[in-house]
Amino acid sequence: MRRRNVVLYVFALLLACGVIIGGFYVARAHQDRQRAAAEQERYGDVLAAARKETEAFVNIDYQDAQASIDAVAAGATGDFAKQYDTSTKDVVKILTQAKSVMEGKVLWAGVVDTDKDSATVIVATTGTVANTSTGNKPVARQFRIKLDLVREDDAWKTSNVEFVG
Repeated sequence: MRRRNVVLYVFALLLACGVIIGGFYVARAHQDRQRAAAEQERYGDVLAAARKETEAFVNIDYQDAQASIDAVAAGATGDFAKQYDTSTKDVVKILTQAKSVMEGKVLWAGVVDTDKDSATVIVATTGTVANTSTGNKPVARQFRIKLDLVREDDAWKTSNVEFVG
């Protein structure tokens, strides 16, 4: 009888250890899934912000140039926002004189690097530009753009833009 009690006690102890260890692994798996979901959401948010900024950047119509400029400025921050603001002072006049229309779309975008506060994205675009120097006929234009983004006020903003390759 005493031997049976010892066996049952050991069995209960092993079962309790198994439950504790199993609970630990279940909790860990749940945390891993939550982390992966948060990372995927961050990737999606970064790509959406980069696509939106790029689309604003490659779609400009002289008839409503200020709206195009404002769209880019809305997604900009830091030094890029300051440089963009400074460089667009005379752009409306130039776009109007040249009757410039640039239309484009994002073909693909890929996250190169990201953490919780910053990201780097490469974007490929295709589109056309038409102005007085093209005889107002659309001419194909493709761009590869590298965007650096930072998380600011719970949104991803562009802090730098570079044309690459």
